[in-house]
Amino acid sequence: MNNFWKDLKGPVFSLAPMEDVTDTVFREIVMGMAAPGKLHVVFTEFTSVEGMNHPVGRERVSERLIVNDSERELLKKLNIKLVAQIWGRDPEIYHNIAKYISENYDFDGIDINMGCPVKKVFKIGACSALIGEPERAKEIILATKEGTSLPVSVKTRTGIKGHITENWIANLLEVDPAAIILHGRTQRMQSEGEASWEEIAKAVQLKNSLKPGIPFHGNGDVFSYEQGLERIRETGVDGVMVGRGIFQNPWFFNPEKAEISMEERIGKLLEHTRLFESTWSPDKNFNILKRFYKIYLNSFPGAAKMRADLMEVKGYDEVYSYFRT
Repeated sequence: MNNFWKDLKGPVFSLAPMEDVTDTVFREIVMGMAAPGKLHVVFTEFTSVEGMNHPVGRERVSERLIVNDSERELLKKLNIKLVAQIWGRDPEIYHNIAKYISENYDFDGIDINMGCPVKKVFKIGACSALIGEPERAKEIILATKEGTSLPVSVKTRTGIKGHITENWIANLLEVDPAAIILHGRTQRMQSEGEASWEEIAKAVQLKNSLKPGIPFHGNGDVFSYEQGLERIRETGVDGVMVGRGIFQNPWFFNPEKAEISMEERIGKLLEHTRLFESTWSPDKNFNILKRFYKIYLNSFPGAAKMRADLMEVKGYDEVYSYFRT
């Protein structure tokens, strides 16, 4: 197995997997704004192994694994790795789908979601619920590794009701994941409160004493590139994963770009819209785009009115017409 995580040259930054956000379109847009060498890894949306394992549902679920040719070219040009993130509960199905993905797609790695805190997912015993079942979690990692030659990483949290960081990370280290990405919140915290980088630092110290060769990345409340560098210095993580920070600044991975003009923001909004339309229309709901419009239209006079106006549009042509008038 070629573990690309060990070959990445720091400081390493990655874009977090996010539901209805990190599709092939948004990944391409973000990479297109990144400065060379500032973004190293991107992830797909969460993909259900149970859904992929079902012959009837596979086609719909597998949309999450689509990679446009234009994105593929950008990945190669910028030397950015693309990881498929999967979630579920059954080790055997993980094994089957890891094998299927390896044989039918071109990804650089597979990541197991043991961190999503959403209640409906937690209730079925998947994602962050696996923190409460360490033996099953280890079985899932081993089964996934057996199904693929790709590096298998794990993204997780510090606990369920409270932080159990060291016990939980010690369990994961026993089965040698290719990398661990730790979000400094518990499941119960959801996205509330401050992410604990103190807990992430504890995990790094533990990892260094038990399995120093396993790359370890931190996640949670990083809102600027400089803040990410500071987290790396403070905690000793090998890299930082960025989630909500990209919504505050889509140019996050271009830290030298301090000023973004209104024209650039609108241009990027229109580029995103056209690429989304060509990729997904008519299969995906146009309204998904509106969450992205909010992140482009800010920090210039009249932005608030533009945002409000675009929340009322009903299709692609209305967006294009709005900016032509």
